[in-house]
Amino acid sequence: MIRLARGVFCVFVLWALSGCGFQLRGAYSLPYESIHVMAGDSVVGAGLKRQIRASGGTRLADSAKDAQVSFIPTGEWRDGIIVSLSGSGRVREKRLRLRYAYRIVDAEGRDIVPQSYVELSRDVSYADSATLAKTQEEDLLWRDMENDLVQQLMRRLVAARPKPPATAERE
Repeated sequence: MIRLARGVFCVFVLWALSGCGFQLRGAYSLPYESIHVMAGDSVVGAGLKRQIRASGGTRLADSAKDAQVSFIPTGEWRDGIIVSLSGSGRVREKRLRLRYAYRIVDAEGRDIVPQSYVELSRDVSYADSATLAKTQEEDLLWRDMENDLVQQLMRRLVAARPKPPATAERE
């Protein structure tokens, strides 16, 4: 009887997932032939380049003039904000924030995506008795936020379509 109930439950879950449109993410398919990432040696830039290479269909160009589009990071801000204090005035909880600004331009310098931002945050509890462990937890959360940032940037690159080439105005 229990086996039958488990089987029915599994069939129901599979049926519900197939009906909601769920599918695995898979690889990204960028709408560009080539892209230049001007992110230097940053962790986000390296992750973005790695994801673009993994997508397979888009070539990473060495310079902006060789690329159909260019990804230009314009700023990255990280800060930790105290969210709550204990009764004795010690930090109890912090919020880590990562804000990343970027733009995407085509080979002619026209904005495909004007100045845009991605902002991520994570809350972390804090304890003076476990300073080393909490520091390591914060480092882990920063890395997790960087990975999430790369995934969000890839989704935004996929959604940003290049503009058709400019044509001469008719007289």
